[in-house]
Amino acid sequence: MAPPDNDVLWARSLRCALAGSDVLTGVSVGVREGEILALVGPRGSGKTTLMRCLSGQLVPEQGEIWFNSTPVHTMNHSRRERLRRDRFAWIDPEPGLVPELTGWENAALPLLLRGVSHRAARTAATEWLERLDVGAAARKRPSTLPHPQRQRIAIARALVTTPSVLFADEPTATLHRADGAQVLRTLAAAARSHGITVLLATHDPEVAAVADRTVALLDGRRVGSVPPATGAEGVTACSLSV
Repeated sequence: MAPPDNDVLWARSLRCALAGSDVLTGVSVGVREGEILALVGPRGSGKTTLMRCLSGQLVPEQGEIWFNSTPVHTMNHSRRERLRRDRFAWIDPEPGLVPELTGWENAALPLLLRGVSHRAARTAATEWLERLDVGAAARKRPSTLPHPQRQRIAIARALVTTPSVLFADEPTATLHRADGAQVLRTLAAAARSHGITVLLATHDPEVAAVADRTVALLDGRRVGSVPPATGAEGVTACSLSV
């Protein structure tokens, strides 16, 4: 079965097990180009596992994954690595910045690793830091910055390559509500202004409200709705690509 033409990401009947227990049980999902899609559900529902499958980090035991009509599920390790490097980006709940680098150097890192010139990478990184209202942190090291600013730098790092798809795994879970709301607004605005497709995993209905559409997960399967829950989902794996 070919994926719909307007879906940048499309998955059918994904199955993934861990230690004999199903983590995903036949999940199917499609994501349209330029859409912000929220994956909602409590801890352990399969949100992070689904995003890792869709991004090529995990290989499901069964099912199909397509990106722009190209089958991800049949790619070898090196092709998945290239896809993640060139077309995808990822944001974790924690910023994960390199402590020895300044704000702009952290934001520019994906470009520098691609061989982009120092000047061009710095210009692009600085522009994204300004768009995310953290331009003043460009010359500072992470240890001197408050957590919300570090998370904004991490978001700039994810957006600096203008990825086709941005995977955001509980990006505001470690922030206070006001800081998280502001970070989420700037992330959504930046993504929409550049036509970036976003998959947003969250347990928080207020965070999910920024999305165009939601997909609810519970116990590794799609459901109509889920009960309220707190906490970010931990990492699970079927076949982890490292």
